[in-house]
Amino acid sequence: MNQKRIAIFGSTGSIGTQALDVIAANPGLFTAEILTAQTNDALLIEQARRFQPNVVVIGDDRKYETVKQALADTNTKVFAGEQALVEAAAMDCYDMMLAAIVGYAGLKPTLQAIQLGKPIALANKETLVVAGDIVMRLAAEKKIPVIPVDSEHSAIFQCLVGEGRNKIEKIILTASGGPFLGKKPNFLVNVKRDHALQHPNWSMGAKISIDSATLMNKGLEMIEARWLFNLQPDQIQVLVHPQSIIHSMVQFEDGSIKAQMGLPDMKLPIQYAMAFPQRIANDFPRYDFRKPSNLTFEEPDTKTFRNLVLATDALYKGGNMPCILNAANEIAVYAFLRNRIGFLDMTEVVEQTMQKVTFIEKPTLEEYFDSDGEARNFAASLIHM
Repeated sequence: MNQKRIAIFGSTGSIGTQALDVIAANPGLFTAEILTAQTNDALLIEQARRFQPNVVVIGDDRKYETVKQALADTNTKVFAGEQALVEAAAMDCYDMMLAAIVGYAGLKPTLQAIQLGKPIALANKETLVVAGDIVMRLAAEKKIPVIPVDSEHSAIFQCLVGEGRNKIEKIILTASGGPFLGKKPNFLVNVKRDHALQHPNWSMGAKISIDSATLMNKGLEMIEARWLFNLQPDQIQVLVHPQSIIHSMVQFEDGSIKAQMGLPDMKLPIQYAMAFPQRIANDFPRYDFRKPSNLTFEEPDTKTFRNLVLATDALYKGGNMPCILNAANEIAVYAFLRNRIGFLDMTEVVEQTMQKVTFIEKPTLEEYFDSDGEARNFAASLIHM
């Protein structure tokens, strides 16, 4: 395997930092060519000094001078601002983009990389939630792979290798259930930020941790899976699997089921996506079947965790509804993390926004951008942010 130059968009987040760990452990296989961050200038500077990328971008242009001066004695080129993210994605100095910017902000750079014909290791599920039809159509036109990094979608992807001509009956996305599995609304109404951030199995960033606690994360994954694997909504099922050992499953038309298993560790799907189609050795912990462990499955509690119902509605309705759902959810999570609204209020904000923002059945990319803005403004008006 030739050395692969990786552009990590979102290098200071949970996925980005773990991807750099994978690169550090495999210097003969990977280099970090582009690193980007939104606001964490201190960590971006530290990463740039260690990995010596060609380019860094700090999204918050107020921090440009700080980053530039800190890297003045290196050969790394420094850029700043939202447009610079898109311009960096248009550079031809890398072989693969790891799309790890959290939320809607990852869409434009990812589209630019696909336009350039660069393979995508996709950790940003919102890109496909917002505009999955356009993104996957462009990837097909450019004949480039979009390899998922989410543990569930990586599991489905791995189960499908070698099964290209075999028809999928359904996929089963597994959910841990988050920190509030089994809890009811009278408990959740008092949940605070710090409690919601404590995931039982995974170490993740703040946004995805809250989405996991509300089950919105699983809803977004259903929409992402629809586009990644060219499925109909009724081919996608969610089951709660608290142990997070089976990461997801595929059932084929003959009734056989393939599952991908392993201990919960995001470095594995990150490494798999970056090295695909090869598997490379590592020293990650292994699951030991000799130590008895009950693997259990149950239906999600959609009466309590209504975000999963809202996301399923958006999945079936299609058009710009998933984009509206995602925008409202980003605003709601942002408000909850700042103690502006309660845990259950997040669902109310998303539901009201979905009811009010204009539905478009077959949106253009521009209409997706407009819908995102309209949904954010309406959701914010409910919160008085």
